[in-house]
Amino acid sequence: MEYSKPWLSIADQIAQLRSRGLAVPDQDRATGLLQEVGYYRLTGYLHPFRSTIADRRADPEGRRLLSDDYRQGTTLDHADALLSFDRELRLLVIEGVERIEVAVRTRLAHTLGRSSAFAHEEATTFTAAFTEPREDRDGAVSSAHAEWLERVQERQAKSDEAFVAHFRARYDGRMPIWALTEILELGHVSRLYAGLRNDIATEIAAEFGVPTKRLMQSWLASVNYVRNVAAHHARLFNRKLVVAPKRPKRSELALLDHLAGPETPKQFGVYNALAVMAFFLRAVPSDRDWAVRMAALMRAFPDAPSIDVRSMGVAPRWLDEPLWRPERSPETLAGTSTETS
Repeated sequence: MEYSKPWLSIADQIAQLRSRGLAVPDQDRATGLLQEVGYYRLTGYLHPFRSTIADRRADPEGRRLLSDDYRQGTTLDHADALLSFDRELRLLVIEGVERIEVAVRTRLAHTLGRSSAFAHEEATTFTAAFTEPREDRDGAVSSAHAEWLERVQERQAKSDEAFVAHFRARYDGRMPIWALTEILELGHVSRLYAGLRNDIATEIAAEFGVPTKRLMQSWLASVNYVRNVAAHHARLFNRKLVVAPKRPKRSELALLDHLAGPETPKQFGVYNALAVMAFFLRAVPSDRDWAVRMAALMRAFPDAPSIDVRSMGVAPRWLDEPLWRPERSPETLAGTSTETS
């Protein structure tokens, strides 16, 4: 079906919102907000306030469907408050991701570099599944390792970092792992980690108090997913995580035991990613209060009808868990990298 909805002026957009039951007491303020964030983005934050209907013609089972109208009492302030909350959430997520990303890159480089400056190029560093050639749907034959190296080489070629130019000019262009990691994004790091031999991956995971490669691999992928959502300024607070972190088994990690409790909401809520980020950051010495500030933000979830912090996947009393307190884990990142060019 071809899209046929007409373009609307700002005044018409406000009129349409009012016709659907949204209270807009201040026309000028509404105009400014729509000029700042746009109708499509604004209505995304109004989505939780839509009313429901039971339409047996549309759904013979009588399940309640969303109406275009908003629940009685919904105001523009509710959407504005969620917009502001989500903005603060994204900024705090980006701050946490930066610390996690740098710490993981550092430990990855230090561990791999111990055996070889170019361990990332050597098949013996990885699982057979990562290095064995395979045929894709188009008939091309390559390995996940070769594809990773190709993407990294492209990134290296585009880099304008002075140290990258130094390696181009002075050497053959190949970069040791402890230099290369400085231009890698978390997605590159996550993919490389997934391909590591289990003994190497487990050693790196242990630096962060994570017991298995399976958990570490899943958590890195999920943190990278939330990082991308936040970096692209998309709605985060009530997002269903497409890449959700695996939950540890009961009693496997005391700080995350609550994720396996009887009150546990769906695994796909953003809280799950925030929880593993808080766990990661307990192993980063420079972090002091990220978890405390994140818990404070979640406790300050906007007061609005029909939605609360449970929309993030938070169960009752979870924000009182030790994970969100300032006490620190005895495990910290040990050692200082001494590699040079």
